[in-house]
Amino acid sequence: MMTLAKQAIAAGVGFSSGMVIAGAVFAFISVIGIVTRMAQKTGTQKYIKLYEEAIMAGGICGTAAGLFDLRVPAGYAGAIIFSLLVGVFYGCLAISLAEVLKVIPILTRRTHIQQGMFFFICAIAFGKLGGSVIYYVIPGFIK
Repeated sequence: MMTLAKQAIAAGVGFSSGMVIAGAVFAFISVIGIVTRMAQKTGTQKYIKLYEEAIMAGGICGTAAGLFDLRVPAGYAGAIIFSLLVGVFYGCLAISLAEVLKVIPILTRRTHIQQGMFFFICAIAFGKLGGSVIYYVIPGFIK
């Protein structure tokens, strides 16, 4: 009986902790304005609710996959597509955070870069993409 009580307490603490962390992550994404910035840049402001719901669904699915050790038999093609999507998300997150911190304007002013910023941003995004592909495709890399 005591083991059941300990497990129930551990489950409650784990669930509560997860809710707090998830709330903090979603608040962070909201504060840096990644959703609204992406909607402005792509001209899809009318789909902001869909963007927000997709982010929440991704967070829920990611948490469930990590918690229950879910595996989707998608093969290498699925891992590459998933890595691409993860890389795009992290690239957008990093660029949004950099814009909020005004890092890019300071960088361009100090290094006197007037042209080629597009290539700089793409290099960051492709670097994140490459890292995601390596992480998820190479067997044994994550151990």
